[in-house]
Amino acid sequence: MSCIRFNTSAQREAMRHDAAALAVGDQAILHLSPPVTESKIARLRLLAAHDRASIRQSVASSLHAPQDLLEALAADRDAAVRGEVAKNEATPPELVAVLSHDRDARVRCWAVLNPTLPDDRVRELQHDRDAQVARLAGWRIGAAQFA
Repeated sequence: MSCIRFNTSAQREAMRHDAAALAVGDQAILHLSPPVTESKIARLRLLAAHDRASIRQSVASSLHAPQDLLEALAADRDAAVRGEVAKNEATPPELVAVLSHDRDARVRCWAVLNPTLPDDRVRELQHDRDAQVARLAGWRIGAAQFA
């Protein structure tokens, strides 16, 4: 999955022409990621089955990973992969809630920090057996009071 973008000379000329009409803060729109294609989704599916956990982690962190792929990665044998699913804001709240019960405290930490985790589950995690999970849940509840 490359983040390098190659533009044709016509595309570069069009961007230079259109850039003059944009406000300074809006010029970032000229550097948007390319659209998600079926081939990108196919690559994510292929990489999700890779032997190396770090490759599966990369897939689990993708905002474009389909829900069924996130569900499969949420059951991965490696806690780091499950943690990536837990912290991915594209993961459905129901799946984040499931991961908030994970046997590994690191996964529960990432789940409690995901803003999609329902508030009632965050309150429950204030009483987690792991002190770090409980502290993060308390921090999140406290932070929400100031928002």
